Amino acid sequence: MSEPQQPVVPTAPAAVAATERFAARTAGMTASEIRALFAVASRPEVVSLAGGMPNLAALPLESLAVEVADLVSREGQIALQYGSAQGVPALREQICEVMALEGIKADPDDVVVTVGSQMALDLVTRIYCDPGDVVLAEGPSYVGALGSFAAYQARVVHVAMDEHGLVPELLRQALHTLALQGITPKFLYTIPNFHNPAGVTLAVERRAEVLEICAGYGVAVVEDNPYGLLGFSGTVYPALRSMDRDVVYLGSFSKTFASGLRVGWALVPPAVRDRLVLAAESATLCPPSFNQMLVSRYLAAHDWHSQIKTFTEAYRDRRDAMLRALETYLPEGCTWNVPDGGFYVWLTVPEGVDTKAMLPRAVTARVAYASGTGFYADGFGSRQLRLSYCYPTPERITEGVRRLAAVLEAELDVMHTFGTTSRPALGPTPQRNGPQAPSPHTP
Repeated sequence: MSEPQQPVVPTAPAAVAATERFAARTAGMTASEIRALFAVASRPEVVSLAGGMPNLAALPLESLAVEVADLVSREGQIALQYGSAQGVPALREQICEVMALEGIKADPDDVVVTVGSQMALDLVTRIYCDPGDVVLAEGPSYVGALGSFAAYQARVVHVAMDEHGLVPELLRQALHTLALQGITPKFLYTIPNFHNPAGVTLAVERRAEVLEICAGYGVAVVEDNPYGLLGFSGTVYPALRSMDRDVVYLGSFSKTFASGLRVGWALVPPAVRDRLVLAAESATLCPPSFNQMLVSRYLAAHDWHSQIKTFTEAYRDRRDAMLRALETYLPEGCTWNVPDGGFYVWLTVPEGVDTKAMLPRAVTARVAYASGTGFYADGFGSRQLRLSYCYPTPERITEGVRRLAAVLEAELDVMHTFGTTSRPALGPTPQRNGPQAPSPHTP
């Protein structure tokens, strides 16, 4: 009697088989240029002006250590347990007090705590966007937002800014052009205060106009505001959410307390809240109770207003060091903005210089920056780059800009040698302006 034949199982290389199973939407999930820099930029010999890492040196670490120990000792059974998908109730009440500084009147029931505001942005995109939907965003825009939009296969239409932030007339033109195509964007994503990466702030007189324009076209507004309390002049600008209760507001303790705790939130209209909580449950089940309770204790027992003032003073000193270095070292033809808060300077280099192509040569010269192309979804930004002054010391910032200037000089010399452009003269630079983004980034 013959042995029964075994079925023939077709085989394929493991890597091929795995990739063939991926969902179509993963095609838009690519590594950001900025994240790819971290491994190189973290080397001690490299002055990193690339990453937007908060400077935590001013935090009261010893008192926080006592707070952590007390939290575990007294409330460990709760802090180390599962919690609510919406977040710890006491923290949600305190978040409303924080937002009140920007004129926001909020109900704790409309606050959803998330694992950083990046998670909130991702969840908002998930519940709003189907593949092919259009999202409006400033040009340039936050790289993490562009990553979320791409992951959900949304199409980004950029609207240009000037030194006063998003230009309302260009927003109106973009919406009109899309309307002629039968397209209503799902929302406008905006960072009104101390923009990442452009460093500019939306003028107060433009804020109501932006909201009015979006309302007229039936477009929601998502306001991302992690830097709002970090103004160098002491000014706290009114949030868009304070003017319109339908605005989805994203906040974070990453810039005003500790980024490693990953505690952010979304303030949403009641009609959005239930869907957002369901999306949060499917993503993480619940945000970490321990981290939330530590933030809550910090807000209750520490002078966090003074701590924010300490942060802003340190960042202002670093910004001033960067501006002085830019004025001293950079060649003619470079322009940049003067931020009044936040972490970033947006720099435009002379025509013909490609900041993405130049980046490996800059890293070889032991300085890192974020090239402008990473902040656009449409391929623009090759003449721009973002410089972060939040983390290095003023002395390191000065040295980093000096190294960057030498790289730029070398680029310009090569271009001049091969006749691709005229060599700008060295000397005092003209008055600096806002984001030098080319204006035709509207549909």
